[in-house]
Amino acid sequence: MKIHDVNQDIEAYKYRKRIGRGTGSGFGKTAGRGHKGHYAHNGKQSLVFTGGQMPLYRRLPKRGFNNKFALKIGEVNLRELEANFENGDEVNPETLRAKHLANYGYDVLKVLGEGELTKKLKISAHRFSASAREKIEKAGGEITELPGIKPVVKNKMRSATRKK
Repeated sequence: MKIHDVNQDIEAYKYRKRIGRGTGSGFGKTAGRGHKGHYAHNGKQSLVFTGGQMPLYRRLPKRGFNNKFALKIGEVNLRELEANFENGDEVNPETLRAKHLANYGYDVLKVLGEGELTKKLKISAHRFSASAREKIEKAGGEITELPGIKPVVKNKMRSATRKK
């Protein structure tokens, strides 16, 4: 054999296996699945079933905690406000969404103090970090806190009848 003979009979296109199309195809009758058994039957294979032993997803320990009731907090830094807004502009969730700064789903918008602010801005948000509040006031801007989401009362009858 010579080096130029190595790829001689390899075809560029491989025809797909047409299973279950009669005995002449070579994959008729049982369609390449053999006789009976778990894998011969249609639609019964489970991706997590490992033959009776304890599955991997049950062998691994559970880690962490995910609070499904927690508020989703949208964050925006002062350096982003400095770069995208002019002196005297009003910053609120609508203007941020228009400038593609906080255009994702969140329950509460929080302004963080990363970066410097030299412009005088009127900023409306649900929350402000202490450093952001200090830098905005130092630059001569105004802060307006928006009302947050009201907490869910799970048992309305019980909270109404309770004495305080």
